[in-house]
Amino acid sequence: MKAQDKRALAKRRRWRVRSRISGTVERPRLSVHFSNRHIYAQCIDDGEAVTLVAASSLGGEGEPVHANRTGAAVLGESIARKALAHGIARVILDRGPRRYHGCVQEFADAARKAGLEF
Repeated sequence: MKAQDKRALAKRRRWRVRSRISGTVERPRLSVHFSNRHIYAQCIDDGEAVTLVAASSLGGEGEPVHANRTGAAVLGESIARKALAHGIARVILDRGPRRYHGCVQEFADAARKAGLEF
């Protein structure tokens, strides 16, 4: 499969997921993105188009976090702690074009264990 076709299919999956979910102030969208080297997560209020809380593996908090399952678990706990500190207890998970499997599942499980409700 050509790289251009892969990108087009990923774009379609991303928009399919995004068409079904939307974040509010009471229940923001927890968006997670994995690149080859880093992980980025943010809680977004789509009504105001504002990022409420953000965390990434670039943050420099503690030991370095890599874009693998253990790094996803560490970042899931980190974003949950930040969200709870800002008064956010319930979120909607936006997995983007990725399946709920592997790193995405580890991220979500760690955030749930740290106190966020999906």
